[in-house]
Amino acid sequence: MIGQSRSFAQANTGPRAVESDICTYLEWDSAFFDGRIARANCVRLDQSKVSELLDWCGNHRIDCLYFLADRDDAETARIAQQNDFREVDVRLTLGRPINTGVRFSAPAPDSRVRLARESDLAVLRQLARTLHPDSRFYYDEHFDRDRCGLLYAAWIDKSFSDPSQVVFVPEIDGQPVGYITCETRGPETQIGLLGVAPDYAGQGLGKALVQQFITWSALKGSRRAKVVTQERNGAAQGLYRHCGFLPASLQRWYHRWFTND
Repeated sequence: MIGQSRSFAQANTGPRAVESDICTYLEWDSAFFDGRIARANCVRLDQSKVSELLDWCGNHRIDCLYFLADRDDAETARIAQQNDFREVDVRLTLGRPINTGVRFSAPAPDSRVRLARESDLAVLRQLARTLHPDSRFYYDEHFDRDRCGLLYAAWIDKSFSDPSQVVFVPEIDGQPVGYITCETRGPETQIGLLGVAPDYAGQGLGKALVQQFITWSALKGSRRAKVVTQERNGAAQGLYRHCGFLPASLQRWYHRWFTND
């Protein structure tokens, strides 16, 4: 999800699960949520594949399996439902080209946006704990609400310390009131998190942050930028479309739990 931090002290019990062709055991997620979590290494299901997934999870005492599926495969959706996979999100990826040639016209800089500083982190962590209720973790009642908020606070910390990432903030009256995390992924750049405090909504700060990301992407030599959001998050989609992003793909997130409710 957000990295491979080993800073959490809680250890997992039971036999150690290693990566296989069928599933990958997620150490960070497992430690953070205090359970054994894995991800399926496939995007479609048939009867043979689902049996293999469930057997692997049983053998490795998995509590929760993440499955990111092709959205347009009817058989996968049917088999997932029949085998207690719960759909928790429709993952929408949007993208836009970044023209780094001489004709590229970067968006005008907004004087309210600057690089994040270490002194901003306490405020940013607190904001991040409340600004992402549309995520698949909040939509799955098995995950503790407080831990879901802390997940995004940890994401802010990771983005601030990772040399491949940068964080920009809008500043009002000397205080950061939002953030955008920007990451380099090979020839592409990607938005990780974007959030603006509710009291400052409607002031164009989200647009200013995305435009800052576009300028940063061009300076990094990126040819293409992308962002992932939820299909149910209409406000985010509208903002990204306004800034030149177009839909690229749709996928379904499923969670399959093996613990009793």
